[in-house]
Amino acid sequence: MQKTLKGKIISLKMQKTAVVEVVRKSPHPMYRKLIKISRKFKADTGSLSLNVGDKVKIGEVRPISKDKKFKILEKLK
Repeated sequence: MQKTLKGKIISLKMQKTAVVEVVRKSPHPMYRKLIKISRKFKADTGSLSLNVGDKVKIGEVRPISKDKKFKILEKLK
């Protein structure tokens, strides 16, 4: 099964690569208040025309480089 995540593009400074920030909410182990946990992934852009701030859907693929293991599947509205 392929892992898919939704996130926001925060950087496009590399060629064919975008940095996507995925934010999820999880309860605090002791206090049970919902806290935001963010994680950054490097994703292959392919031939899509993207801008910083776009919401995208990324999917897990075979390793493309040392730390690039995701590909942008589609641009969300």
